Amino acid sequence: MLRLPDAVHVMTDDTRPHTAMSATEGVWTVRGTRVTAEGAAGGLRVRARAGAEGLSRIVLRWRHRTPEDARILGDAWERGYGDLQWRTLQPERALPWYVLITGASGETTTGWGVRTGAGALCSWTVDEGGVTLWSDVRSGGLPVLPGERVLDVATVVTAAAPTPFAAHEALCTVMSPDPLPSTGPVVGSNNWYYAYGRGFGPDAVLRDARTVVEYADGHAVRPYCVIDDGWTEGGGSAPGGPWDTGLPGVFDDMADMAARITETGARPGLWFRPLLSRTENAAVRPCMLRDAGFPLDPSLDVALETVAEDVTRFRRWGYELIKHDFSTYDVFGRFAAGSPAELASPGWSLADRSVTSAEILVRLYRTINEAAGDTVVIGCNTIGHLSAGLVRVHRSGDDTSGRSWERTRRMGVNTLAFRLAQHNRFFTVDADCVPCTPRTDWSLNRQFLDLVARSGTALFVSVDPAARTDRTDTDLAAAIRLALDGGTPGGVEPLDWLSTTAPRRWRSGAKTLVYDWAEPWGATPLAV
Repeated sequence: MLRLPDAVHVMTDDTRPHTAMSATEGVWTVRGTRVTAEGAAGGLRVRARAGAEGLSRIVLRWRHRTPEDARILGDAWERGYGDLQWRTLQPERALPWYVLITGASGETTTGWGVRTGAGALCSWTVDEGGVTLWSDVRSGGLPVLPGERVLDVATVVTAAAPTPFAAHEALCTVMSPDPLPSTGPVVGSNNWYYAYGRGFGPDAVLRDARTVVEYADGHAVRPYCVIDDGWTEGGGSAPGGPWDTGLPGVFDDMADMAARITETGARPGLWFRPLLSRTENAAVRPCMLRDAGFPLDPSLDVALETVAEDVTRFRRWGYELIKHDFSTYDVFGRFAAGSPAELASPGWSLADRSVTSAEILVRLYRTINEAAGDTVVIGCNTIGHLSAGLVRVHRSGDDTSGRSWERTRRMGVNTLAFRLAQHNRFFTVDADCVPCTPRTDWSLNRQFLDLVARSGTALFVSVDPAARTDRTDTDLAAAIRLALDGGTPGGVEPLDWLSTTAPRRWRSGAKTLVYDWAEPWGATPLAV
């Protein structure tokens, strides 16, 4: 795949691609657009200069014979939604960021992807005769207008290995050459899955902090206590800023709250939604309302300055972990369940059309990272391939649940299996919280707890005091101490992931473990 593409096509709007003519090797031109591809540091670097009418997509095609019995795996745009899986050939299926191809007869698994931090939203398609890279360089849903600036579109890389999981790990390694250094295990409590942003205050937060410290039992690595949505006005429904005060009469002094969490022995953490405001101002997108707030325009410097000020304030208050959420939704107006072919619907743009959507998002993530300093940043509803190297932890799947085990099975187990290879290569993977609540079966949740703890990925627990028993406390304490140790040496690996969306058989060290995720009626086909 690192050879030059066999054909290049460009789209200046959302109609059919135009076939580019190759004047010289590695250079293609059509309709005023000039595309180049050249070898660079183990990859194939693709750049483009747009014509006067702008540029929407660059399509690179390689001839490649795909076996009839092939199984195909791609990634997700942002979080996984329980739908990541190996599938048979589906030529029109968009595969965000990378593709892995394996056969039933046990031959080498091959993978193709683009380096993290690309200047385009990149996806792949695979058919019997070839592999195609679709690079969406639009600004929102309109062609980008970069003028004379050359777009650094993407760097294509490849990897191969004898087994699918090893190939997945190898591909993630070459895609992400510069991840942030690990800060060690990320373990703690989060109150969302029993409180759901309602009816909690400082006493409940401190109770959670003391509980997770009790489970850690003096471990040298201190756990976090994260205050999720609900600490500010409009809480419990993902409200917007300003983020300068807590909920009046409840969280009147957020700096004091952080200090009191620290006194328990836990490390304070805080959730916020950076790109939504409850008030109109110069940073918001005009004439737009979303979730009873006004979305900020991250293509504007004033919006990025607002976000940086919020993050700096949280640090000054004393929070050692910052979880930012909803930014993909607030930019594109949608969640990306099912990996749609495009994130942006046609016909709209942010204020600055000279930059691509991908470039805008990278600027946002970089702004947060720089303002955070040594504070641990969790990106939730962020695009993993663009935030790699700019967040230390990535909430890699959609929400688990303190109300329905089926949702935890679908989202949590699937995320861990199909994005585990990104762990410590892109960032620390977070498959989301393990709930312990009266409404969910602990015999099922404790298995998920055990698997996450063994994996060495981030482990957050959401413990309803009403669900605490000697058994749950024993299980939680053992898992948290294992996770604080960094998990099982060698981590875990899904063994039956080619044939299911929720693997039951896992390698853990030298052992093979079998988990039973089924409720008495099996899996639920209904919405959760």
